Amino acid sequence: MTTVHFMPHDIAVPVVPGTLLVDAARAAGINMETPCDGAGTCGKCKTKVSDECRKNLSESSHDSPNREAREGGWVLACQTKVLGDVHVEVEAKSGDGLQILSEGQTLAVEIDPWIRKCFDLPTDSTRVYAGDAVLLEEPGDTTAHSYGVAIDIGTTTLVVTLLDLRTGAELGVSSSLNPQALLAQDVLSRIKIGSKPEGLAKLHGELIEEIERQIAYLAAQADVSLDHIYEAVFSGNTTMLHLATRTDPASLGKYPYALALEGGQHVRAREIALGISRHGLVYLPPIMSAYVGPDITSGILSTRLPEQAGIVLLVDIGTNGEIVLSVDGKLTATSTAAGPAFEGMNIACGMRASRGAVELVSLGDHGIHVETIADAPAVGICGSGLLDVVGELASQGGLDKNGRFQNNGTSHAQPWRDQWEKVDGKATFRIAGPVYLTQKDVRQVQLAKGAIRTGIEMLLKSNKVEAAQVDRVLIAGSFGFHLRTASLIHLGLLPKEFGDRVEFVGNTSKSGAQAFLLNRHTRDKMKEIVEQVEVLELANDPAFEKSFVQSLLF
Repeated sequence: MTTVHFMPHDIAVPVVPGTLLVDAARAAGINMETPCDGAGTCGKCKTKVSDECRKNLSESSHDSPNREAREGGWVLACQTKVLGDVHVEVEAKSGDGLQILSEGQTLAVEIDPWIRKCFDLPTDSTRVYAGDAVLLEEPGDTTAHSYGVAIDIGTTTLVVTLLDLRTGAELGVSSSLNPQALLAQDVLSRIKIGSKPEGLAKLHGELIEEIERQIAYLAAQADVSLDHIYEAVFSGNTTMLHLATRTDPASLGKYPYALALEGGQHVRAREIALGISRHGLVYLPPIMSAYVGPDITSGILSTRLPEQAGIVLLVDIGTNGEIVLSVDGKLTATSTAAGPAFEGMNIACGMRASRGAVELVSLGDHGIHVETIADAPAVGICGSGLLDVVGELASQGGLDKNGRFQNNGTSHAQPWRDQWEKVDGKATFRIAGPVYLTQKDVRQVQLAKGAIRTGIEMLLKSNKVEAAQVDRVLIAGSFGFHLRTASLIHLGLLPKEFGDRVEFVGNTSKSGAQAFLLNRHTRDKMKEIVEQVEVLELANDPAFEKSFVQSLLF
């Protein structure tokens, strides 16, 4: 055995020689991100070693991210094996205090849950019903104790809500990072990992463990017994529900992208090792397609989209851009692979929305104005700040329509011209402190915003609707809530005609899940609606490529 000593945590862990440094970190209880699944391409697991310790490490000869990591004594933990005793320094990251939106547009529903209780005086017992069937019998009168949890399983984040099924009261909300994001940042990577038995077991196990931790915390805070939590609703994209139920997602990653889960059904909590009542059930909302999932079903329910008059667009902006167009109640849905840039991934100074992340940037006559989460010193930039700075540069001449930096000539007319500088010989735009924007970052934003804009354009076109005819634009999702309309317009993520019609409706996946939990009739209703939704598969449309190229422009 050999020992790896991690600083600044001051944790030492014994490992077998040949162990990857990232595995040693996890053995030490240190959460180290490898969103590229250990391919050595994201550079997020940088670890610093001294020249003296380097002889006890074996580094791969990976391409550019690894070469960059080596500068200044850094290595990539996912590409470096431990051969002897070493002291290493893990790159400081502000992972605590992750800013996760747990509120969404609320939907008032009649309290009529799937779970109900009936006390039988002659037998001094309480029957617990699931629908019309008896789920279990409990001794004594337990009718005052009936609870459920609504769980929004995002690609990046988790939000768990504990509710009283008798009154509909929200007893507590807890949120955290989806632990799967430490292993792979996007849906396609998780499908690849989860297609192997050991990968599926790991992704499922870590997710359920974190969900259980949050449920236990909320139950303790509210003085609720886990035995009295009878139902959970899982709301998330299609891949997340496959992984959460330990269902092989392989079919989602290859044509014809078939579902192994249909949704609109229950699974038993004990079958997926979820620690609520031993007779507990997990409800999965109806699924539209492999890439338009139950989170959008919840969003449609939460916003009452089929009941809206006129033309209404629902856009969930995140790693997966899911979009629904309602034309007098007729729904068409699609999805686009926006990628992880909105979560601060694949960005030079990118980070998730936590303490010290730049979340707002504006450029004006007096230079640059920056705001960070918790007003802490800037340590990185999250998605909202990234879209802000790129949008501001695009609208004020700092970028041309193709996204190229305009830091020569016209820069003398820019009050913020001093922000242009070179880092490692490459042009950058200094945002605040150690945080800067690169040309490559701009390209990542272009690809992400181009994907979503293409989805919008294709949906409008398929319904013969012009942008000017859209009455309302509902922006959903935790990430979307922190955006500014001006940035979305400047970027070209939304058509300029939408400028005065945008509404931010928050975490509709969470609020829709609550409605499913509190009113059983919403389930049959949404199943009927989902069956009538037309799903537009963009990849099958010959006009997709041309529209996508056009949507890349600022």
